[in-house]
Amino acid sequence: MIDLDDFDLPDPPAAPFAADGEMKFDQADIDALFGDVGGPVEKKKGLRAVIESKVISQERLPMLEVVCDRVVRAFASSMRNLTSDAIDVSLEEVTSIRFGDFMNRIMLPAMVGVFQVKEWQNFGLITVNSSLIYSVVDALLGGRGGGAQPVVIDGRPFTTIETTLVSRMLELALSDFSEAFKPIEPVTMQLERVESNPRFAAIAGTSNICAVATFRVDMDGRGGEFSLLFPYATLEPVRHKLLQRFMGEKSGRDSIWEAHMASEIRKTNVTVDVVLGEKAMPLAELKALEVGQTIALHKSPDDPLDLACGGVKLAQTQIGQRRGKVAVRLISDVAKERMPA
Repeated sequence: MIDLDDFDLPDPPAAPFAADGEMKFDQADIDALFGDVGGPVEKKKGLRAVIESKVISQERLPMLEVVCDRVVRAFASSMRNLTSDAIDVSLEEVTSIRFGDFMNRIMLPAMVGVFQVKEWQNFGLITVNSSLIYSVVDALLGGRGGGAQPVVIDGRPFTTIETTLVSRMLELALSDFSEAFKPIEPVTMQLERVESNPRFAAIAGTSNICAVATFRVDMDGRGGEFSLLFPYATLEPVRHKLLQRFMGEKSGRDSIWEAHMASEIRKTNVTVDVVLGEKAMPLAELKALEVGQTIALHKSPDDPLDLACGGVKLAQTQIGQRRGKVAVRLISDVAKERMPA
């Protein structure tokens, strides 16, 4: 009989099990499981790090949220007229996201509508998820609803009838959004095409930041969501208006301070010059001038003279005397258009 204790055998590898039978992993096992062998990860630098950063400095657009609230009320009424069902529309969120991340989050099957804002000569997207697509088709074709969601068949493309029916809903949504936007800026949003593949609806770069408004539509126990996407480049013409907290917002003005400033400016002393005349002469002749010598300026006593301040011509005058001193009299008004801009 062979006794194993007489041999020096290596210890068996430790199993990833605790004493109570549960599996346990250390960091090395986790790294091996996810393909991380512990190598250094190269950090992105410079402009690429800024462009590809997942952190978005979200700029809140208060007036865009006001427009979306108006769309909720208008679109609910439009959908009731379209489907003759009890429709409830709610605003889920208004947020900012990179265009590439938004397109990757679209759950297929879905419809992506590309629309153009004619006044801004730019584009936006309106996306509809599958549950809302089939709910709208079911409602427009006379379905009774009752809470049962239609069965989604994977891999089946949308038919022409389904695309046409959903396009009617998209046109209503764009029309209501245009109407809600009118107090800020009159715009016309026109649906150009409807795609079922997000790759064919790329209207911006993957790193471009966009504003997204997501709406929830419930109709008699069925429904879904649709989203309106506006690249910031599209909203740039009215960005200053969307940043307002309320319609027609302006910075506060202190009329008392303005009146005080105007009063003090009027008391300011300025030095004015009267140009009696100008004459060009050689430098040698100028150097030879002596005290008491007369310079002829080719100006008669009645010719108008220029009144200037800081080299800027203000008005015209005539020379004369007052109380034994040389004086000038204005013969034209100090015109505003002669003042420097």
